[in-house]
Amino acid sequence: VQLQASGGGLVQAGGSLRLSCAASRRIFSISQMGWYRQAPGKQRELVAAVTSDGRTSYDDSAKGRFTISRDNAKNTIYLQMSSLKSEDSGVYFCQARVDLWHQYWGQGTQVTVSS
Repeated sequence: VQLQASGGGLVQAGGSLRLSCAASRRIFSISQMGWYRQAPGKQRELVAAVTSDGRTSYDDSAKGRFTISRDNAKNTIYLQMSSLKSEDSGVYFCQARVDLWHQYWGQGTQVTVSS
């Protein structure tokens, strides 16, 4: 599976961005897809995930501000981010977990929130 992330950019604190991740194959059977963030000098961390049956989960920092969704018809997942804070800055990667043994990563998109 190839994943193409887009939508990052520079935004002021309090602003919004929508990230997109387009997959090279149909995603309806992919068990889980998610967004990870990696800030400079820090480990990559899970921000939000959505399962094949639509269940979502969020890191505490994202709850109430971010919304993850998947459009199976477009083979794309999204991350709508609102009320952005400087600590949301980092490179955002999308991940597709096909099964327990196979996961794939996109190339990352930079999000910079200026305070």
